[in-house]
Amino acid sequence: MASPNRAVKIGEKPRRKTALPVSYEHDFSAWAFAQARALRERQADALDWENIAAEIESLGRSDRDSLRSRLTVILSHLLKLRYQPKNSISWLVSITTQRADVEDLLMKSPSLRRRLPEILIGAYRTARKVASLEMGLGKRERDLIPDECPFTLEEILDDELFPE
Repeated sequence: MASPNRAVKIGEKPRRKTALPVSYEHDFSAWAFAQARALRERQADALDWENIAAEIESLGRSDRDSLRSRLTVILSHLLKLRYQPKNSISWLVSITTQRADVEDLLMKSPSLRRRLPEILIGAYRTARKVASLEMGLGKRERDLIPDECPFTLEEILDDELFPE
C-alpha cells in the first residue's frame, strides 16, 4: 500500500510493506500464502524448504489416505450387501458415490492406480471389521466373512456390480 503522504500514480504498483517472517508453527495459513508468494516471485532465500517438502509429501499421503477411506466404505457396503439378508438403498447410493470419487481421485493422481492392490489390503481389513460390527455379528459369525477380499479390484470399481 502507498503511504498516506505519497500519491500513487496511475499504472504504478503500490509499494508493499516488507513482511515479517511468518512462522509455520504459529500461523500455518499466513505461512502458506507467504511461501506461495515467495515461490511465484522466485525468492529462493525466502522459502522454508523443509516445511514445504513436508507439506507436499502430506498432500500425497492425503490422496492415498482418501483412496483407502473410500475403498473401505465401498467394501464394507459390498460385504453387507453380500452377507446381510436385509439391505439398504443407502448402501447402493454410498457405493455409487464412493466409486465416482475414487475414479476422480485416480484421474487426478493416476500414480495411485498402481498402489491400489496394497491399499486394498488395509482397506479390506478395516471394512471387514466395520461390516461385522454394523451387521451385529458375534465373534463366531464374523468367520462367515472371508479373511481375504472376495472382490477383485475390477468388481470393486465396477459401477454396475452390486452383490445379490
